[in-house]
Amino acid sequence: MAPRRLLLVGEGNFSFAAALSETLDPSTSITATCLQRPADLTRDPLARENLQRLRERGTEVRFGVDGTQLVDAFELQDREFDRIYFNFPHCGRKAGVAKNRELLAKFFQSCADVLAEEGEVHVALCRGQGGTPADKPMREWHNSWQVVAMAALGGFILSDVHPFSCEAVPGYKCTGYRSQDKSFHVEGALNHIFTRSLPYEGLQPRISRIKLGDQWFSFLEPEVLVGKLNRGFLEAPSYHPIKTINEKLIAEMGKAFPLKRLKCSSPLLPQGDTSVLTSCHCDILSSAFWISLHEDNSNFESLTGGTTQDMEDFLVSFSELSLPKNPRRDSKEEAQEVTYGQAKVCLRPSLLIHVQALIQAPDFLPGSLYILSGPVFQKCRISPFTMPAFHETLFILGFNKNLKDGCLQSLLDHLKGILDSLLTQTLLKGSKLGSSVEFVFQPPGEDYMITVKSQNFGPDCVKDLIIGSVTTSATSIIHKDQCFVCVSMNLDLLAMLVWGISDWRMLWTFDNRFLKNFAPGKIEPFKSYSLYPPYYVHDISFWLDTKKRFDEVEFHTVARAVSQDTVISIQFLSRFQHPKTEQVSLCYRLTYQTCDKALTQQQVASMQSQLRKEIQQQLHVTPR
Repeated sequence: MAPRRLLLVGEGNFSFAAALSETLDPSTSITATCLQRPADLTRDPLARENLQRLRERGTEVRFGVDGTQLVDAFELQDREFDRIYFNFPHCGRKAGVAKNRELLAKFFQSCADVLAEEGEVHVALCRGQGGTPADKPMREWHNSWQVVAMAALGGFILSDVHPFSCEAVPGYKCTGYRSQDKSFHVEGALNHIFTRSLPYEGLQPRISRIKLGDQWFSFLEPEVLVGKLNRGFLEAPSYHPIKTINEKLIAEMGKAFPLKRLKCSSPLLPQGDTSVLTSCHCDILSSAFWISLHEDNSNFESLTGGTTQDMEDFLVSFSELSLPKNPRRDSKEEAQEVTYGQAKVCLRPSLLIHVQALIQAPDFLPGSLYILSGPVFQKCRISPFTMPAFHETLFILGFNKNLKDGCLQSLLDHLKGILDSLLTQTLLKGSKLGSSVEFVFQPPGEDYMITVKSQNFGPDCVKDLIIGSVTTSATSIIHKDQCFVCVSMNLDLLAMLVWGISDWRMLWTFDNRFLKNFAPGKIEPFKSYSLYPPYYVHDISFWLDTKKRFDEVEFHTVARAVSQDTVISIQFLSRFQHPKTEQVSLCYRLTYQTCDKALTQQQVASMQSQLRKEIQQQLHVTPR
């Protein structure tokens, strides 16, 4: 391992540098800096003593180094520090929180120029200054230094925080601003550890291509699903937690039933059979993402840079996708609109649409548990536990009608035992937290919702989550003497519960640090590398078009797309009707926050401005 290089910024009497130098491996080099000139320290005997100790150890000491202009202090070959320390930064005298926030912001922006790619920035702050929940007590946000928001301006996220202990560095004596005699109060102080965030660059929708019959079609992936298609979480080389939980679930089910695993690689419904889709699954299809396929006879490399996206895993055909002989337009059903050289399909909203095709197959074997797993996509409102893309596993079991009650109960008991076991694997020894699984009957039929009352996200965070469903309404004209049970499981929600992942978006991150939490086949508690990300609140109000129905789900979908899933909450505030024109206005409050990237107020303001434009164009409303 290459020697580590440490940079100490804002040293006062150099006691931290002197103490630290005695505890480190000889291969670690320290560069200790301060803003003062050498003459400013001549009257401080402790500083002179510490400087002498540092020089005897060969430690590099620099004076007159401005922590907000670090790039000016080091030549290009001398940068790339592995760790940067700034203990108790302060503008001095009676500078208010605004001035100290500005100091932090400029410091973090300066660090970005001299920190190694996987380096850390350590900032020690007095009790309450940081403004995060780690502070006890926590200051109001507006009265704190807002350290996570200031760090975001430099592209950093808070990855760890722990108490700052002077005793842990023997000989360290905290001084005040510019080594003044009055020292800072360090009781309850915290050391904040920041790391680089992935750059917040807007991902662009990709052009993808699919071959249906002898014809090639291309399409632009929906903006709201950018970064969520073709991720391969369930594929063989993956050790993503979604695959781990799926394999464990299937393996345990296999102990009670013979398994038949099906490959979810292409549409299983006949392409021309629209009746099954429209009549039996209209509730599912109402939330589907519809995509226009365009006839594509071009050289695809010119569209995608040589990367062909195989999208058959995600598409369910709505109608025959060969080019129509005559154009058809159905004004009653937008989804059936077909034009020359174009057809419409939907991204698969649920694996349940495949059930009928499976149980009608002549080779369907009663008593065997058929398994189908894959990603699905649904429009939905923004909330902490609803997601536009997730992975679903479907279990289908057929059995003799005379054995229905016993077989159904056996399946439910076995499934409950598996889920209860999975949901307790990451509990700490002696912890009373946990989850309980229930099958909630849904009258008037014989269906159940699989619900979990969970405390896996903390003692003060009890959630009742629906993670799946059990349906018994499917029938087969071929296997008339059989009953069928279909169990649908949301693998993403299950993985969140098992590992204690509080934000579903973390499952889709491109940050490699996420997967480093997971050893293949093992289940251990998840430790986030992004703590207490800042959030920003904006309100938006608009006049409705009296001639068009306002669809709130579409409003949420547009907000998701524009913000790239950084809107975590949309709260309805008020409805106003003009007394003269009777025109209606709605007002909503949007909360922006990321789970894995640095997000700044300026970026959010830009998104909010773009949202105003998009809702006017797509939803035909008039922003106020």
